[in-house]
Amino acid sequence: MRVLITGAAGFIGSHLLDRCLEDGHTVTVIDDLSSGDRSRVPDTIALHVTDVADTAAVTEIITDTRPEVIYHLAAQISVRHSVADPYHDARANVLGTLNVVSAATTVGARVILASTGGAMYGDGVQMPTPESVLPQTQAPYGISKYCAEQYLTLHNRLYGGRHIALRLGNVYGPRQDPHGEAGVVAIFCGRIARGEAPTIFGDGKQTRDYVYISDIIDAFIGAADYSGTEAVFNIGSGKGTSVLELLEAVNAAAGASINPQFAPPRDGEWRHGALNSSLATTEMGWRATLSVVDGISRTYGSLSS
Repeated sequence: MRVLITGAAGFIGSHLLDRCLEDGHTVTVIDDLSSGDRSRVPDTIALHVTDVADTAAVTEIITDTRPEVIYHLAAQISVRHSVADPYHDARANVLGTLNVVSAATTVGARVILASTGGAMYGDGVQMPTPESVLPQTQAPYGISKYCAEQYLTLHNRLYGGRHIALRLGNVYGPRQDPHGEAGVVAIFCGRIARGEAPTIFGDGKQTRDYVYISDIIDAFIGAADYSGTEAVFNIGSGKGTSVLELLEAVNAAAGASINPQFAPPRDGEWRHGALNSSLATTEMGWRATLSVVDGISRTYGSLSS
């Protein structure tokens, strides 16, 4: 099968690229390498160093390569950055997605969008939260991802597309950057490995739905093969893990007992999150299989080796 992956030099995208190559697909990559690692894309793969917000370039690439499936992961992914610069966030996540899905429509490709579950619903909602809950995001990042989803479903209605948005929980695992602002598991692992105290913003009792990378990749592959009529799926474990519990698991994986330092909570953050993924289980047969404790053990081992 002909596959195109945007953002394949990034954390999730590179794991998805590996899986697609293992499955024998012909893969093309779009990545502007602003945050991705060039070494994650083999030299044998056609890599277009292009911004997905460049309408003409994206249209030309998709028209020329005519993929059957497009995994769209290229995005602005920082909640903090979206608060500081919502215009850049919208350009990347809304315009970039519109470019991809519009070009996909012209060649009959199916788009699988990496959306967000963690930043989508906000506080004060049913927990774990099903897709039927109206998003009440507290940051521009969640708004831009919700807008991106709407363009996908609009093209489904208008043009008979079969595009799917996956509302991902907090994804973690090997290759996640331990030095950046996103990805608390990787950040904690990196600091604990160096014997440094990690920073917790707020009281540490805020919860997130953490999902290991291999489970996430299974969801993307399952979505591409899905033949039903649903278009939006939560992809989470259904369980909220607090930041304090997360640090405890990292300390256990490292055989350490390093206490955190605390800082004020950050703008755009929500208090609690857990995703009801029963629709993905019923429709696609997907469920999270790896516990947070086991996933963090694997992650720490890879980052500290």
